[in-house]
Amino acid sequence: MEATELLKKVRKIEIKTKGLSKHIFAGEYHSAFKGKGMAFSEVREYQYGDDIRNIDWNVTARFNHPYIKIYEEERELTVMLLIDVSGSREFGTKLRFKQDIITEIAAVLAFSAIQNNDKIGIIFFSDKVEKFIPPKKGRTHILRIIMELLNFKPENKETNIAESLRYLTNAIKKRCIAFIISDFIDKNFDDSLRIANNKHDIIALNIYDKRETELPNIGFIRIKDAETGQYLWIDTWSKKTRHKYKKHWEEHQKYLNEIFLKSGVDSVAIRTDDDYIKPLINLFKRR
Repeated sequence: MEATELLKKVRKIEIKTKGLSKHIFAGEYHSAFKGKGMAFSEVREYQYGDDIRNIDWNVTARFNHPYIKIYEEERELTVMLLIDVSGSREFGTKLRFKQDIITEIAAVLAFSAIQNNDKIGIIFFSDKVEKFIPPKKGRTHILRIIMELLNFKPENKETNIAESLRYLTNAIKKRCIAFIISDFIDKNFDDSLRIANNKHDIIALNIYDKRETELPNIGFIRIKDAETGQYLWIDTWSKKTRHKYKKHWEEHQKYLNEIFLKSGVDSVAIRTDDDYIKPLINLFKRR
């Protein structure tokens, strides 16, 4: 992508998503994620009814009188975006490709974080971690993230969600809010998701296309697996084929929902031809 064209796209994304984050998501974001951690503020003398677990024994011993630690909600959070850049993101049959939705949602979340005075970082992953941008604040940092979202070219095409979660767990020491934005065409990431969610607050945004849920009845079609590069002919006239295709989709979604439920991870499914605003707001309100 030419530099001038890229800058125009960055500016267009900034205008749209910054407005959404400011006027629509600001309140919901703050309500959903404030107070997820507690930070030490000060000590004061013990009063009747205080929780004895908060007694500061060092200060108590020094003054020969009980003192307790006072905590307040951490106002500054760290937000991480785990962005799936595997080959399947380059799919879409209606208004937009998956990667277009992923870019917009990531930008909205990034601006929401900055407006809440939070840090924002990003991990691009395929079947490996392709790139890590450490969490920071500021408009310049956000614009860099948007530019990477628009122009990043991964080395690999396949997907390994478990690898991205392991990297997050090792790279980010302090508890953070982590959004996995992916189509979740993957398996066997149960343990990694559970471990990561024990340390961080993981949220899954499942991006999918209508044509992944069912096949149209249009005869023989040639399809390509975007991650493996393999081609396959499918007879969509066959009711059995269409039924099998739909059943496979439903079973995989059931599998994902069970994983999210067991791991205690909040999730929402967003279709490429639907508005993503309402599902995100509903997700924030549920928290």
